[in-house]
Amino acid sequence: MSVPQVVIVGRPNVGKSSLLNWLVGRRVAIVDPTAGVTRDRVSHLLEIGGRFVELVDTGGIGVTDTDQLTEHIENQIALAIDSASVILFVVDAQTGVAPLDEEVARRLRYVNAPIICVANKTDNDQLAQQTSEFYRFGRKLIAVSSKTGRGRHDLLHALIERLPEEDDEQRDDPSARIAIVGRRNTGKSTFINTLVDAPRMITSEVPGTTRDSVDVRFELDGKSFVAIDTAGVRRRKSVTTDLDFYSTHRAERSIRRADVALLFFDPTQRISKVDKPLCDYIAREYKPCIFVVNKWDLMAGSMPMEKWVTYLRDTFRTMWHVPIVFVTGQTGKNVKALLNHAQMLFKQSRSRVTTSQLNKLVRAALEYSPPPLDKYHRRPKIYYATQVGEQPPTIVLFCNSPQAISPQYRRYLLSVFRDQLEFGEVPIKLYLRKRESGDARDEVERHVSAKQSVDDGT
Repeated sequence: MSVPQVVIVGRPNVGKSSLLNWLVGRRVAIVDPTAGVTRDRVSHLLEIGGRFVELVDTGGIGVTDTDQLTEHIENQIALAIDSASVILFVVDAQTGVAPLDEEVARRLRYVNAPIICVANKTDNDQLAQQTSEFYRFGRKLIAVSSKTGRGRHDLLHALIERLPEEDDEQRDDPSARIAIVGRRNTGKSTFINTLVDAPRMITSEVPGTTRDSVDVRFELDGKSFVAIDTAGVRRRKSVTTDLDFYSTHRAERSIRRADVALLFFDPTQRISKVDKPLCDYIAREYKPCIFVVNKWDLMAGSMPMEKWVTYLRDTFRTMWHVPIVFVTGQTGKNVKALLNHAQMLFKQSRSRVTTSQLNKLVRAALEYSPPPLDKYHRRPKIYYATQVGEQPPTIVLFCNSPQAISPQYRRYLLSVFRDQLEFGEVPIKLYLRKRESGDARDEVERHVSAKQSVDDGT
């Protein structure tokens, strides 16, 4: 399963960023008394009770941003809540219940994830007694103080109790959820009709017929799938109605729900300014993806496939690992091969490698190409690696100085993982963490050092 996300929400200035920094043990999020400092989601990997979780800080709910980014902040909050495994609803013990707290509680009323109400700034016993008023929200209440350290053990214990457990039965017989996305009129609904061999979706030559996301369950060769048909995405400046806005929003939500995304292209049209941000969104969500060139029958004999392959690779340079499939949705040509490939990506995204296998690979990568020296002319050290999650495959490298390992070297390591492990065509999430002072494990560097000593004749 993927690494659980613990999302911190609340109105402005209740200490959400301070709470994240306190739990992590160092300054990760910006702390400032000015409302609206945190806009985008800020995340950090944390190990508690032998499990890894991703702590996610969000902007204040209800803030009016001075730079006209209120809609962006609210969208980021909604995305975080939608993906949360556990939610920490933070309130201020010193100011008591505020109207915006009531608004946050209303927004969380229909969220399925477990919610813990965290009364922050409970700096003394007198304030702790006053926190009982927050019981009105009907949530588990933990009084903490990121300033004095009060309540840390209670909060982490409550958090561990509410983390989701892996469902072995679901792993044994999964249904791959496939989001079918792309600009309007690329033949997505016709493609689904071919899959289920029935006119389940309304198909039309009028762009934008499908306005909502619809799930269609079907089977192929004994494997079950759920196809998520979505509205065609339009350029942001072309979104002029509420209907268009919600169609785009639902398409993005379908990508987040999916196990694999099929990004559709029309070979009779050039790649548009719609396709690029959509592809970026799939990448940001770490979703396995297939570029699907539909309606290829219209181009038969007039254009070689290699030309479109080159066109796609040149346009989406960071997505070189994404497979490309040419289909004709109207007749079903290559559709079965496409679904088999989607099932293979689904399987790749759920693969696991042993810690010993991973450390052996990292050791070989370091021997072949050591990380560059940092600005102090010291070479960063990587001690050991472990896979902590699936969908996407999530790997943590423990090192002495994470910031000293350059983005270029991280990309090199990712390419090694892709080439040598079972993750060749799916996104990989890579974390670099500083090894704790009491952690003496060194599964990589000591072997590299030993080999270098032999090579040097020492």
